[in-house]
Amino acid sequence: MHSWSCPEVPRLDSSLGKPVPLVLFDTADQDYVPVNARDGKVGMYVCGITPYDATHLGHAATYLAFDLAYRQLLDNGHEVTYVQNITDVDDPLFERAERDGVDWKELGTSQIDLFRSDMAELEVLPPQHYVGVMDAVDEVIQMVQGLLDNGSAYQIEGDEYPDIYASIEATESFGYESNYDRQTMDKFFAERGGDPQRPGKKDPLDALIWRAAREGEPSWEAPFGRGRPGWHIECSAIATNRLGPHFAIQGGGSDLIFPHHEFSAAHAEALHGEPRMADIYAHTGMISLDGVKMSKSLGNLVFVSKLTAAGHDPSAIRLGVFAGHYRSDRDWSDAVLTTAEMRLEHWRTAIRSARNVETAKALVAELRSALADDLDTPRALAAVDSWAVSVSDEDSGEVSEAGDIVRTAVHALLGIRL
Repeated sequence: MHSWSCPEVPRLDSSLGKPVPLVLFDTADQDYVPVNARDGKVGMYVCGITPYDATHLGHAATYLAFDLAYRQLLDNGHEVTYVQNITDVDDPLFERAERDGVDWKELGTSQIDLFRSDMAELEVLPPQHYVGVMDAVDEVIQMVQGLLDNGSAYQIEGDEYPDIYASIEATESFGYESNYDRQTMDKFFAERGGDPQRPGKKDPLDALIWRAAREGEPSWEAPFGRGRPGWHIECSAIATNRLGPHFAIQGGGSDLIFPHHEFSAAHAEALHGEPRMADIYAHTGMISLDGVKMSKSLGNLVFVSKLTAAGHDPSAIRLGVFAGHYRSDRDWSDAVLTTAEMRLEHWRTAIRSARNVETAKALVAELRSALADDLDTPRALAAVDSWAVSVSDEDSGEVSEAGDIVRTAVHALLGIRL
C-alpha cells in the first residue's frame, strides 16, 4: 500500500554547527535512552490507524511526535527505515461499517485516503513501508505457525471456534515493557480488546493471535484453520519482517503501552529468541478538548481535515500540538490554536527583520539541543519566541541571511514553514 507524498526537508549547512544525538524516554526502562544507530541506520515502527473514522488531533499528535524524531535522526545523518501499519481488519471497522450500512473495505479505503491527505497537509514524513493487515496476512500466518511450532502458542480444543492464543509464559520477561502489575494488566486487558473470560485459555491474559472464522467475518486459509489475524501479532509480523527481530524505536500512543505493545514485543521475542524487540518504547500523551479527553463516544473530536478546510495553516496546527510536550496529556482548544497562529505570524515577521547571523546560529544550536532532549518542543518554541522578540520589529519585507538560517532550521527540525 502506498503512503503519501514526502515533503521537502531542508538540510542544515555544516557552518551551523553539529547536530545533537537524539535521546528519547523509554517506557520499559523508565529512563532517557540515546537512539542507537547501527551502522548509521535506525529502524522505527509506529502503530497506525484503524480506519473507521477521520484523523483527529489525538491521532495527529502521535504522528507529529514521531515526525519530529524522524527529522532529528535525519539531521544527524542517519538512514531511517520507518514502518507503519494500518489495522484494516478489525472489529471496530466491521462494527462501524455495519452501523452505517456500507462495505467495510470501502469504509476503510475512504478513511485511509483521508488520513493520507491529513498527513500530507501537516507535512508529516511518510513511512517507507505503509502496510495494511490484508497485505500482511501471509506474514501473520507464518508467525503464528512458528509460535505453534516452538510451543509459545496453543489452539483452543473442543470448541466450535478453535482460536489460537500466545502464552504469557512464552517469554521470561513478559511485562518488562509496561512495568504494570498483574492487577493493572488485568484491568487494561479487559478494557482494551482482550478476552479474559474466553473458555479454554490457559491464562486469562493470553492474547488472541488467530481468530477462527466466524460467519459474516472476513477470513483467510491457513494450515491451522481458516480465520483472521489477532491485533497484536499483525504489528509483530509487519515490524520484524521489515526491520528485523530487533530495532531502535517502537512508538505509539500511551493507550498502547498495554496490552498492545507488551504483546507485540512478546510475540516477536518468543519467535525470534531476542530478549527485547526494541531499544526504546516511546509513547505519546492523550489530547483533550477544552479539558475533556477526546473520544469517539463523547463526540468531542477535532478533525484535522476540518481545521485545514476552515483555512487554518497546517504550520499553526503543528505549533498548537507542539506547545505541550509529546509525552504529556494536554489540552486543545480554540485558544490554543489562536495562540499558535499568533506565534506563527510573529515568527514570520521576525525572519524578515533579523540581521544578526550569530544569534540565528545560536538559535539553531538551541533548537537542536531542545529537540534532541526527548523532543522538548516547549523549550524549542520558547527559544524561537525569545529570538523573535530580540530582533528588530522593523519588517523589511525581505528575508536576510540571518532570517533564512532560522527559516531553514525551523522548517527542517520542526516542520514549520515560515
